[in-house]
Amino acid sequence: MSLQKIQSALKAPKGQWNKFGKYSYRNCEDILEALKPLLAEHEYSLVITDDIALVGDRHYLKADVVLADKAGKVVATNSGFAREPFQKKGMDESQITGTASSYARKYALNGMFLIDDTKDADTDEHTKAVNEGKQREPRVPHKEQFDLNIEAMAKSQNIEMLRLLTTEAAKYFHGWNQPKLVEQIKAKGVEFSKRFESEKAA
Repeated sequence: MSLQKIQSALKAPKGQWNKFGKYSYRNCEDILEALKPLLAEHEYSLVITDDIALVGDRHYLKADVVLADKAGKVVATNSGFAREPFQKKGMDESQITGTASSYARKYALNGMFLIDDTKDADTDEHTKAVNEGKQREPRVPHKEQFDLNIEAMAKSQNIEMLRLLTTEAAKYFHGWNQPKLVEQIKAKGVEFSKRFESEKAA
């Protein structure tokens, strides 16, 4: 069975419920439960490992997904990244790391099996604030946050990390209705991508 057939056959239900936004979404466990019967039926194995990457003063969880056939031949690989917040209310450090790991694994699985979760939110906080009609204020001024994002992007260790940081930064400023900063972030992402390409070609 080819990866393409697994991608076509996979139906990963949205088994989680966002109580503030009042919509369903899927997490890593939902995807894995939907994958297990397909993997067993066609004698494929899936291995997921985690690693930690430091970018600036922030830690990112990197999840690597490897799909192999019954002979052990690697069919496909993919990686996903998620940032550890400095702190999260009601969570200790181990829970924060575990949550970031779950998100990173989900993103890696999404990429490998063509699962589109762009309309899903990973947390309740933003939706709750919107539903309550509250006007939020940024914790960090936009210019300062922009500079921090650019610094982190410039220190990216690989192209996957750069893409993640670019996407996260663009989504952040889009949420604050800052279209000019979004475009500047994307432009810098392209610039740094060309740097990786030139280094690879050298």
